[in-house]
Order: sequence, then structure tokens, then C-alpha cells
Amino acid sequence: MNSKKIGVYQYDILFEILEEVKERLNFDVIKVDNETQIKAKDDLKDSFLLLSKNPIQNYKDLLIIDGGPVKIEKLIEQINLRFLKNKFSSQSDLEVGFYKLNINSREIVREKKILQLTEREINLILFLKNAKKPVKIHELQKEVWDYSSQLETHTVETHIYRLRKKIKDKFNDENFIISSKNGYIVK
Repeated sequence: MNSKKIGVYQYDILFEILEEVKERLNFDVIKVDNETQIKAKDDLKDSFLLLSKNPIQNYKDLLIIDGGPVKIEKLIEQINLRFLKNKFSSQSDLEVGFYKLNINSREIVREKKILQLTEREINLILFLKNAKKPVKIHELQKEVWDYSSQLETHTVETHIYRLRKKIKDKFNDENFIISSKNGYIVK
């Protein structure tokens, strides 16, 4: 049995066609007759896609198929592309403390508030998140900025100061990046 599933919502002819060719598909096909069934499939996340003739309010993983002629190969290609996009998108979301970090969109989210980040800020947060202990400035210079530790620079401190300020201004959180005599760490 496939882990990916397609729900066909109130589109009987399309369901019948997909049922006929199901041995050539790399997903299972389910007939969905009402919105209660749609909500039940919501927990399948990136492994479920709904096909419908019409938009469905507040449902994002939906592929709308208009009533016109569609080549089955094109439809299957669209479905597979959507599954790939969903998988890629779900892999880019990481938990960092109380926050959700989206690497692709370069956003950090908490309680429906969204803050745009730079690529360097993302790299800094990821490095600190993956560190098991506080990280010294010279290690951040070397690993995140690719600088020699002999350079006298305040780049790391400046970036951390600015990132802390952005986090504080947006989320009123002064403890996202903690500094100690041992270095910096993300909480």
C-alpha cells in the first residue's frame, strides 16, 4: 500500500478513471464525498492531496481540476509535482525552541507573528541550534562566516545584536539567543 493518497472530492468520473489506471499510479485513490471526510484526512499532512472541480474554503492541499479535457499523464505529473513540493516544504520547517523556522522562505514564526530573516541569520540560528553547548565567537567566525580566527572583527557580535533586536521587537523575546562566558546558545 502506498503512503501517498489522493482524495477525489465530488468528482465521480475522475475517481473512476483513476481507479481504472491505479496499477500505474504511485499513490492510492480515495473517494471523498463530504467535508467531514476532508477534515479527517488533514492529519496526513504532505502525504495527502485532494482533487476537486471547485475550491474548498480553508483547504490548502487542493489541486483544482476544471471540467475540461485533461490528459491522464499530465494529471499524474501535476499530482506527483505537488507531492514533491509538499515534501520539500515540510522538510524546510524546523522547530527552534518556541519558534518555527522555515529555511526556504527565511521566516521565523511564533504565535502567528512572522519575521523575515537574512540567509546569514538563518545560518547563525541553525548553527547555534545544532550546537550541543554554547559557541564561542571565533567558532562562529570560522563556521558561519568562514573568517580566520586571527581577524579582529565585531561581525559576529553585530549580527547577533541585530538579530536579538529583531526578535525582541517582533516577539518581545529577550532570551532567544543567550550569551555567557562560554559563548552563545539558542534557547
